[in-house]
Amino acid sequence: MILRQILINLFRSRVYPVDWIILGYCLLMVGFILLFGRPLRQFADELFFFVGVGALVMLIVRFMGASASPVSKFIRLLYPAILFTAFYRMTGGLMFLVHDRFLDYQLTAFEISLFGFEPSLYIDRYLLNPWLTEIFMAAYFSYYLMLPVFVLSLYCAARYELLRRALASICLTFFTGYLLFFLYPVEGPRWHYMDQYLHRVEGPLFRQMVEYLQATGSVRGGCVPSTHVAVAILVMLYAFKVSRPFGWFLAAINIGMAIGTVWGRYHYATDVAIGAAIAMVAYWIVERYHPSHVSTTSTRDDQQRVSVQNVS
Repeated sequence: MILRQILINLFRSRVYPVDWIILGYCLLMVGFILLFGRPLRQFADELFFFVGVGALVMLIVRFMGASASPVSKFIRLLYPAILFTAFYRMTGGLMFLVHDRFLDYQLTAFEISLFGFEPSLYIDRYLLNPWLTEIFMAAYFSYYLMLPVFVLSLYCAARYELLRRALASICLTFFTGYLLFFLYPVEGPRWHYMDQYLHRVEGPLFRQMVEYLQATGSVRGGCVPSTHVAVAILVMLYAFKVSRPFGWFLAAINIGMAIGTVWGRYHYATDVAIGAAIAMVAYWIVERYHPSHVSTTSTRDDQQRVSVQNVS
C-alpha cells in the first residue's frame, strides 16, 4: 500500500523526461546487479546506491517543485548534474559485472586492421611534442569546466526548458556509456600498452593538471565510449541554440579534446567515434521526443518560442 501511494503521488507530480531516464537507469542497474552480480554481497554498495538514488529522485520529484523556493528550484532542476560524479564513480565496482577481464586485445586488433597501425603507439613513436601536448591537454581539461559552467549558465539565464532538454540528452548519453563500460570493459591504452610505450607524455601545466584529476578521480576501465567527447559534443550542440559564435568556439575545443583523449593515452580512437555516435543519437531522440511544456519558471522568451512552434 505504501509503495502504491508513493507511485500515485509521483504520477501526480511534475515528472520530467530526465527524471524518467534516471529512474529507468537505476531500475535497469538493479536488474543487472541482481541478475549477474555473483556473489551478490560483492555488489551490495552498488545495489544500495541505485535503490537509494531512485528513492531520492522520487522524493525530489514529489516534494521539490521548480516553481517553489529558490533552493527547491535549484535542486529540482539541477539535481541530475549534481549526481553525475556519483554515477561515474559507481561504475568502478561494476566493471567486471558481466565479463571477468578487459577486452582491449579485441579493440586494438580491430584498430590495427582498420588503420594498419595502433594510433596511440604511432603518436608515441612519431608525434609527441610537449607544446602540442599542452594544447591538446588544455582542450581535454576544458571538459571539467564545460559541463558545470554550461548548465549553471542556462539556469542563471532562466533557460529552464533548454536546460531540461540538455540534461535529458546528457543523462541518456552518460548512462548508455556506463552500460557499455561493463558490457564491453576496456581499460585503455595507458594500461594496455604500459610496457610498450617508448616515451612519456609530458607538458608543463595542463598535462600535469589532467594527470592529477585522472589519478584522483578516474576509474580503471570505462574507455568505451569516450563520455568526455560525447558530453562535450552535446554541450556544443545546445550551445549553438544559445549563441552560434560560442558553439563554434566549443567545436574547435572539442576537436582538440577528441585528439587529446588519444594523445594523452586515455582512449582509443574507436572510443571517440562511438562516443560521438551515442551523443548524436541521444540528441536526436531528446530533440525529437522531448515534450515542450511551459512551466511557471519559464522565461518570456521560452514562452514565446513555444508559442511560435505551436503556431507553425
